[in-house]
Amino acid sequence: MKIVFLETDTLGDDVDLTPFESLGEVIKYSSSNPEQDSERCKDADVVIVNKVPMKESTLGKADHLKLICITGTGTNIVDFNYTNSRNITVANVKGYSTQSVIQHTFALFLYLYEKMSYYDHFVKSGEYIKSDIFSHFTVKFHELSGKTWGIIGLGEIGRGVAEVAKLFGCKVIYYSTSGKNSNPGYEQVDLDTLLMLSDVVSIHAPLNDATKDLIGENELQKMKKSAILLNLGRGPIVNEQALAKALKEEWIAAAGLDVLTAEPMLASNPLIEIQDSTKLVITPHIAWATVEARQRVTEEVFQNIVAFQNGEERNVVRQ
Repeated sequence: MKIVFLETDTLGDDVDLTPFESLGEVIKYSSSNPEQDSERCKDADVVIVNKVPMKESTLGKADHLKLICITGTGTNIVDFNYTNSRNITVANVKGYSTQSVIQHTFALFLYLYEKMSYYDHFVKSGEYIKSDIFSHFTVKFHELSGKTWGIIGLGEIGRGVAEVAKLFGCKVIYYSTSGKNSNPGYEQVDLDTLLMLSDVVSIHAPLNDATKDLIGENELQKMKKSAILLNLGRGPIVNEQALAKALKEEWIAAAGLDVLTAEPMLASNPLIEIQDSTKLVITPHIAWATVEARQRVTEEVFQNIVAFQNGEERNVVRQ
């Protein structure tokens, strides 16, 4: 069996890939090259991929290809009409980063909510040395207990965020983007109600026709002026032009983002103009990327290949 990694950089150089050598010949490319990806896949039995489009132009020469392993959950890179016509199996990885994303959600939130960037600068700039009292009250922040935390997308990650928010003393409400999610443990509301009532709105939904541009100018204007918006779902769920306007005109207090419409970030993104870290914090799609989660991804992909070799179905995706 010939196994080809098309972009090991998306896993990090600290992740152990040596177990794959027990399965066959392993070829690793650090990053994809659109002009060479087709040739790199040519003799592969298994392709391991994250972002490279899996379609005819990439796979047309891969006569021996039997399995595509995605090092993530999303399968939008796959042309299933083509892979199905070739009887190529597609397997993904689920649940590997749940705890990591929950943790990062609160890291973003607390950094914004407690004005950490301001207070860090106050001390490091020397202003605290000059202070005549032991504390500092210029920039106000509040207790989270008693506030309302609104969740858009109450899947596995959303439920985890809800549990932590409850421990902080929050009332948790949620909006189901599919309309199919019913969880008796939390109050389900429509989107307008969630936006109007929530002190914190966190997004943990997938990107689809129902969620693209879900949060635009109209939605942002319905939120509290003191509210914080967090997007840990997918970038295009929030209209970035509208969010930039909302932050500049103070429709909401702040936003924390781990995802953007285009990644890496484009120079033309209007959010780059907002340099005040008490208003906006953006991390480069790292909520999933703890050391443990990245190693878990590789272990899951390894098990997917072993299962496939044994004629078993594991994390197989059908569309």
